[in-house]
Amino acid sequence: MEDHRTFRFQDTTATRKIFRLSKRIRAVAGGTSASKTISILVWLIDYSQTHDNELCSVVSESYPHLEKGAMLDFENIMKDRGLWDDNHWHATKHTYTFPTGSKIEFFSVDTYGKAHGPRRDILFMNECNNMPFNIADQLITRTRKFVWLDWNPTNEFWFYTELQPFRDDIDFITLTYLDNEALDQTTVDEIESHRHNSNWWRVYGEGLLGDVESRVYTGWAELDTIPETAELVSRGLDFGYSNDPTAIIDIYDLDGTFIFDELLYIKGWSNKSIADFLLSLESTTVMADSAEPKSIDEISLYGVDIHAAQKGPGSVNQGIQFIQDQTIFFTKRSVNLIKEYRNYLWQTDKDGKIINKPEDVNNHLLDALRYGLESYVYSSQPAGIITQRQPIVMSSPGYSSKDGHSQEPVLDIRSILENKDQRDWRDI
Repeated sequence: MEDHRTFRFQDTTATRKIFRLSKRIRAVAGGTSASKTISILVWLIDYSQTHDNELCSVVSESYPHLEKGAMLDFENIMKDRGLWDDNHWHATKHTYTFPTGSKIEFFSVDTYGKAHGPRRDILFMNECNNMPFNIADQLITRTRKFVWLDWNPTNEFWFYTELQPFRDDIDFITLTYLDNEALDQTTVDEIESHRHNSNWWRVYGEGLLGDVESRVYTGWAELDTIPETAELVSRGLDFGYSNDPTAIIDIYDLDGTFIFDELLYIKGWSNKSIADFLLSLESTTVMADSAEPKSIDEISLYGVDIHAAQKGPGSVNQGIQFIQDQTIFFTKRSVNLIKEYRNYLWQTDKDGKIINKPEDVNNHLLDALRYGLESYVYSSQPAGIITQRQPIVMSSPGYSSKDGHSQEPVLDIRSILENKDQRDWRDI
């Protein structure tokens, strides 16, 4: 395949660089908005159109991550190029069959056993740094021809320690937003506004390997579903509209641990739409960003039990400190929360020294959960003092708590933490 092809969806420097790679393992690290995934998908589509009866597998850590990411991008590219045919898409198997007989399939590998499937010709591991090496190694071993890898280089992982030092069949490139000429100027300006934060800029601006020590949160773990014995204690809301998404998250308490469940992450919603959505959910108190008092008042008029979070000097760091001290779980479907969690960094000065201030970017759900946890963070002590957790006082008469008579077995969190590899979840 030549690198001079023109694509209506994404004809950029990133795409041309992708098409020049030729070795068995094609590794693509890069910063934000660098067109890594899009460009690799364009290559896979082109390959499937020009090769007969071959199988390409697009693999990610979870199905929700695929559905909202690579799978959606694939469909948009195909439709943009006039190639999509509903009759060729198998919705149950998540497989598209081309007129050549070649197929692109999408599946998740959250357990080692799922990697033991049929062999394939081409493998694309999307955001491969979020998959453990034993799974990646099995997938690579069961691939006959080429392996594509992409990731944001937030910290060192198995590519740098298990592949790169020992193999000579690797093409490794780094892409940045400057390789993506399709970006609008607003996005470019937003990215470049973070040049002052050296570690953020190193990873997301320049696409270079970052430092895990700058991550605000670590050690959270994933659950497939919310246990029946978990109690919904609060709901957090961070407002957005045109530039930022409106983010809503549920907070559950389970035997002294917290479970976060992403409910909404969308742009362009009016207050009426937000209110209708909240009223469709199980009733609980909503704690919202106090910077939007008119929105809170309007949503309240629709019958939602909503209150302004008490933001003030030091409140962000106090909330962060409290969350860092807890045992935290999140649901598998919380795709945007997972991304924010992994990419939430402390700012660094010009010398690369971490300062006690988080980067205020892509933290909408993380802000929402801080609002929702407010009553746990603060007690009746003077403002600004973090004390022991206190249960939230529910003001909504429609709130329904667990009746304690569920036949669902109690989830023993301590047992899970002591036997990680026996359960279908991962410590992230």
